[in-house]
Amino acid sequence: MTDTSFPADPAPDFAHVTDWVFDLDNTLYPPGVRLFDQIELRMTDYVMRTLRVGRTEADRLRRHYWQLYGTTLAGLMAENDIDPEAYMAEVHDISFDALTPDPALHDAIADLPGRKIVFTNGSAPYASRVLEARGLSGLFDGLYGVENANYRPKPERIAFETVFGKAGIRPRQAAMFEDDPRNLAAPHAMGMRTVHVAPTPVDAPHIGHHTDDLARFLTRIKARQG
Repeated sequence: MTDTSFPADPAPDFAHVTDWVFDLDNTLYPPGVRLFDQIELRMTDYVMRTLRVGRTEADRLRRHYWQLYGTTLAGLMAENDIDPEAYMAEVHDISFDALTPDPALHDAIADLPGRKIVFTNGSAPYASRVLEARGLSGLFDGLYGVENANYRPKPERIAFETVFGKAGIRPRQAAMFEDDPRNLAAPHAMGMRTVHVAPTPVDAPHIGHHTDDLARFLTRIKARQG
């Protein structure tokens, strides 16, 4: 992989950062493992059974809710009043065999100065299992799922404000790493450094940097800081 961050040397933009916020899915593991495919399948099955529709319609609704509300769960809660705890337990009951430890990413995150948290639209227990499979357990000061944001998902600003308040994150001294460009708009508006972690760059004013190699990006920042 290549680091295609912009500007070419990201370190100066992060010299003041002491709070580091990481998304989970497709950010702390490569999207090529397609772990989320399992979750999407279970989401569709849940919609089929709960709303009594066929697979094609259930898949359409899942995508519609994601686009309109930020997550399928948020759409189901808004339009169908479903039980979020039961839903989260069911859709995250998947195999983690596709994940492997990443020593380079472990060391890069461990070397960052200050506070580090994970904030995902999944659940905190699910995040814990992903981190364990990736060899990243014990690196973070807190794991926050959508339940910790009162089931208000990213990209809603209130979700970030709620979690950051609980975690003690100071946005103007913080950076956000995220694969979904939508979820970087609110952090940018709050004064955070924003990093899009994905194979393909997205040109948007709320994205400060892009990388397709998170470990290398973090190592470059730390090398200049320390």
